[in-house]
Amino acid sequence: MSEPAHPNSAELRFDGRVAVVTGAGRGLGRAYAELLASRGAQVVVNDLGSALDGTGGDVGPAQEVVDGIRAAGGSAVASTDSVASEQGGRHIIDAALDHFGRIDILIHNAGNTSAIPLREMSLADFDNILDVHLRGGFNVTQPAYAKMCDNGYGRIVLTASVNALYGNYNQAHYTAAKAGLWGLANVAALEGAALGVKANTIVPTAVTRMAAGVDTSIFPPMTPDMVSPMVGWMAHESCSISGEMLISVAGRVARGFACEARGVYRDHWTIEDVAENIDAIRDRSEMYFGDVIPAGQIEHLKYSFAMQQSAETKP
Repeated sequence: MSEPAHPNSAELRFDGRVAVVTGAGRGLGRAYAELLASRGAQVVVNDLGSALDGTGGDVGPAQEVVDGIRAAGGSAVASTDSVASEQGGRHIIDAALDHFGRIDILIHNAGNTSAIPLREMSLADFDNILDVHLRGGFNVTQPAYAKMCDNGYGRIVLTASVNALYGNYNQAHYTAAKAGLWGLANVAALEGAALGVKANTIVPTAVTRMAAGVDTSIFPPMTPDMVSPMVGWMAHESCSISGEMLISVAGRVARGFACEARGVYRDHWTIEDVAENIDAIRDRSEMYFGDVIPAGQIEHLKYSFAMQQSAETKP
């Protein structure tokens, strides 16, 4: 459950901190909960105990993780409320407040999945995934964020996906939900910046039950404990970033970006102009990389307006 500290650095601990981890009964969520608990955090282990498609429920997965944490000398309680409802989300956060008196860390990892082609996907299919991932993210983030702002401290980690960056076949619902969580984390980062609350997005890849039906035999090792250290750092008080996306896959860790090509300026455009300039519009030889903090949207506008201003000053 625990891992050795780096021999050349002081161990980063979570003593006195209270964490909520959704979807913590298995896979990645379990690895996150166990790592934080091994470093001193008091943890609410939330898991509905449902099937992969989100149906059913079982207290067993969450309680098993809690029992293991307690057996190792840690402190944890189980929560089996569903993130998919507003009431369930509030109950999950209330579990931290009722048992431990505060909330310092929220890691939203709960998820479900199904594979359905876009042309065959119903609104019910779409909502089934959004309810857990995206609406579930809001349902736990909003009450946790409010408490964190009141306390002047908080760390929020929301789970996106490589699907949100590049899409995936038969995953329109999952891809849309994960992209939405990226946006939600960015707003929490912006609004929380002056209040001691940092929010970031993790894009994890690991072989868990979510990989059911995928041939993973050719994959290199991709275990949940290869991802959990990055999430642990994002949840720690020493985390120095907010409004960023970090990627972890098969031992590779990297930052993901929202970026733009430099683009082309004209004071008037026609459809034909776009057609004639499309290669230059899409040219990636000069890129603009925007940061959420302190004012990414404003910086994007300044960058865009500067092209107009530059054109006006040319003789």
